[in-house]
Amino acid sequence: MTTAMSQQGPEHLAEGRHHAAASGALIVVFWGIAALLVAIVHQRIDAASPVESVVMKVGAIVVIAAAYSRLAASRATLDHALLTGTTWVLLGIAAEIVITSRSGRQWFALLGSPANGGLRCVLLIAWLIAPALFIRNRK
Repeated sequence: MTTAMSQQGPEHLAEGRHHAAASGALIVVFWGIAALLVAIVHQRIDAASPVESVVMKVGAIVVIAAAYSRLAASRATLDHALLTGTTWVLLGIAAEIVITSRSGRQWFALLGSPANGGLRCVLLIAWLIAPALFIRNRK
């Protein structure tokens, strides 16, 4: 019995690693789609109406989070969804830092400008909790 369990161990570990890698890749892909939509909204609407821009950005984030939950993480737990949201926030921070350092000017399309603190908080919270809104498995 011990032999059978030890033989299944490495296969199970390899399957787990494959699942984690695929899950991580899907988190990044869906974040990229959401980030692209948010950047487009920022470019077209933010100057005219920052509030309307944030509403549309949150809408885009929520739609992509719903698609992620439905297509890529249909059996995910709340912990997985919150990890996904945290990853999305960190990817947004990293993207804004990289673009700001490469362009030489400040870029706040994904997370909002620090000058509008309330709107920025709304975007940060949206990135964080949107994936958790559509989780069916609360375990």
